[in-house]
Amino acid sequence: MAPLLRGVPHAAARVGAGSEVLGLDTARSTDHDWGPRLQLFVSHGHGRARALLEECLPRRVRGWPTRYEPVPDDPGVHRLTDGPGGLHLVDVVEPGTWFTEWLGFDPNAEVTTADWLATPTQRLAGAVAGAVFHDGVGELTAARRTLRWYPTDVWRYVLACQWLRIAQEEPFVGRCAETGDELGARVVASRLVRDLMRLCLLLARRYPPYSKWLGSAFSALPEAAEVGPVLRRALSAPDPQHDLAEACRMVAAWQNRTGLAEELSPEPRPFHSRPYPVLDAARYTEALLAGVEDPALVGLPPVGAVDQYVDSTDALERVGLARNVARAVGRLGSG
Repeated sequence: MAPLLRGVPHAAARVGAGSEVLGLDTARSTDHDWGPRLQLFVSHGHGRARALLEECLPRRVRGWPTRYEPVPDDPGVHRLTDGPGGLHLVDVVEPGTWFTEWLGFDPNAEVTTADWLATPTQRLAGAVAGAVFHDGVGELTAARRTLRWYPTDVWRYVLACQWLRIAQEEPFVGRCAETGDELGARVVASRLVRDLMRLCLLLARRYPPYSKWLGSAFSALPEAAEVGPVLRRALSAPDPQHDLAEACRMVAAWQNRTGLAEELSPEPRPFHSRPYPVLDAARYTEALLAGVEDPALVGLPPVGAVDQYVDSTDALERVGLARNVARAVGRLGSG
């Protein structure tokens, strides 16, 4: 690619959507939207870059075709082809335009607290993961450096809201089991396991991906070797309360090690007068929020970033809609 674009300042990368961006692709991934493709970031000379690609891009790279064709009856999906009518999937884009379309804001301009909270973590993960093959201008590298992780107060706030999600349901597992509702206990346990996995990724400064890759991303954490088996037991036990309490203890100890808030005892305790062991996770919410000084966060409802309270794929994949929802929720704090 670089020899074709000699004289055109550019960056070349594979970022955004795709399992290969997260490093989680397998042989199964090659059946659609997979192959030699990338984004070509240029601030000027878009027409020249596109013309060079059309005229000079090889038909194959390392044995793989560089052209794609639409998959019949599957709109928006492409597969590799050696046919004469195929199109390459090298997107020639301006950096600020790409980031604004992918995230809703340009990280090389001013990034606000509201921008962080309105952006789904899957989108942030896709922006900072993936390979950068060349960056002769430096804009792409600078943007990814800005996006590497939340500002500290945003991190505190998002963690606080994740702990609150756990606090709101942690005693329900024992109550369901006590009434003989094994299915209900497992449903609530599954929700809590998912929230604990996301919490572990947040503690590890990793943006949680969407559900298909959540387990893979969690399992790659060193801490998963200890926490993972306990979570797996919780998903299979008729009464998961004790395993969940133990998992919460482990994750709470990790929270204490971050130094982001006052250190609290991670040991489980009874839920009021009931014999269900719980962490009382709201204590961690309060401790984290007590350390938040960003005026844009003080007084916000404790709901977190947009994908901590919105679970609709259609809402989260439409960046403008996600930002509108987050804006509306943010206004609740000043109402």
